[in-house]
Amino acid sequence: MANKVTLTVKAISPNAPFPGNTVEFYDEIKAQGGVKDVYFSCDKKYVVAFYRKKLDANDKERLNRIVSQYYAHIFDGTSVGDYWKEKLYLPYGIVEWNGRIGVLIPFYSSDFFFHKNGFNLDGKEKNGKWFASAKLRKMALPDDQKGDWLKHLNMCIKIARATRRLHAAGLAHSDLSFNNVLVDPITGNSCLIDLDEIVVRGLFPPSVIGTPGFIAPEVMATKRLPVGDPNKKFPCIETDRHALAVLIYMYLLYRHPLTGRKVWDLDPEKDEELSMGEKAVFIEHPTNNINRVRASDLRPSELPFGDPSKMPYTICGPYLKELFDKAFIDGLHNPSARPTAQMWEDALVKTTDLVQPCQNPSCHAHWYVFDNTTKPKCPFCGTEYKGQLPILNFYFSPRPGKFMDEKYRLMVYDNQTLYMWHVNRFVSANEKITPENRKPAGDFHFHNNQWILINRRLNSMYEILPDGNKQQIPVGGFVALTNGKNILLSTEDGGRLVNVQLVNN
Repeated sequence: MANKVTLTVKAISPNAPFPGNTVEFYDEIKAQGGVKDVYFSCDKKYVVAFYRKKLDANDKERLNRIVSQYYAHIFDGTSVGDYWKEKLYLPYGIVEWNGRIGVLIPFYSSDFFFHKNGFNLDGKEKNGKWFASAKLRKMALPDDQKGDWLKHLNMCIKIARATRRLHAAGLAHSDLSFNNVLVDPITGNSCLIDLDEIVVRGLFPPSVIGTPGFIAPEVMATKRLPVGDPNKKFPCIETDRHALAVLIYMYLLYRHPLTGRKVWDLDPEKDEELSMGEKAVFIEHPTNNINRVRASDLRPSELPFGDPSKMPYTICGPYLKELFDKAFIDGLHNPSARPTAQMWEDALVKTTDLVQPCQNPSCHAHWYVFDNTTKPKCPFCGTEYKGQLPILNFYFSPRPGKFMDEKYRLMVYDNQTLYMWHVNRFVSANEKITPENRKPAGDFHFHNNQWILINRRLNSMYEILPDGNKQQIPVGGFVALTNGKNILLSTEDGGRLVNVQLVNN
């Protein structure tokens, strides 16, 4: 049995989840990262992570600010603050032991550990790399841990949202990668970890520049320059934006957006510096094919996702396609053009409204984005949609009596739910949504050979008749979804009108 160690805390946040001036842990290393050794507390509510290196004054000041100023700022004690505690695992205390500095970090949720799967992963963290590689997914990951494609979208939403919160506080992760993101495709949850190395405003950035494959091109291109060189680039919010785009691309397509056929140097280390740095080119660049993937270069375990000609990034839908273009074409070598975390979050939420369940029960993805064709089919298994497919096109009212196309759609399927963020454009599906606005506003069903929308709680929902008059749809009533029908979901400010479009196959 390992010895118990009791220490007095040197600094602790006033909003610490486990208050007190002492900590107790067992003298047994349970995990090791790149720079820290991790010990478990006796009650398994937190871990104590000790740095192997001696920290300088800049490192100590960064930790002090995180524990005091930023922990309190992000976790403000409200229900929203509690939400972030499960998405951002910030250190909340500092200790010293045997001449080493350590930080206190809450123990991760059990969702982020593998449990009894028979693949030698039991007890291991659900590091994002297991779920972002076609090869690992096929050869090392049990089927019951892979989740489905909609759950991967949900994971990405939470990653973008957590990154947005960091950036709003003026912080940058500095090493945003699948090593520092834990995910659970079973529930769609995700969180950011290793937040003791974040870039704090006004202080020199930490020594870490990121994980290979996620380091922004401008940082990779100047990594060999000495620290004092004015041309050297360091991690910041804009470099996080590059890493976030890479993560989302990999979680949805299971390949890296910059790893293609082009070899820039016979020295592997130099080639990586060039291909991820100065010479980086998007593998799906529409006009520059120098880095296109050759299917003949891929292993069978990497197919079909490793081949963009079979699984192009356009299968992610129009909102994400636009942001991938901004990230890997416009912004790859122009950091100011990269999409923000808020833009990614908004696009991901709207993409979830475009998904359809695959009609093939054996499809591993189970969901796919409607491809805006008259004969939609699942890109993952090739199954064509059969039957009537209702599509709701949203319109907003810039002034009374006038409606404009919002370029926003909701796909309908049996038991699909209508929420308040669909009904009203001023309601957002984010961490601030009220319990009232989380309640379903309506639901869709295929009933008696027709699609219907049942009104569950909207007091001003109307069918717009061909003559322009309105017929109210009372709470508990329903309206049939026929081609061309217009339905006003709400007369309140921000209320949307929907136009029904039916695709028949």
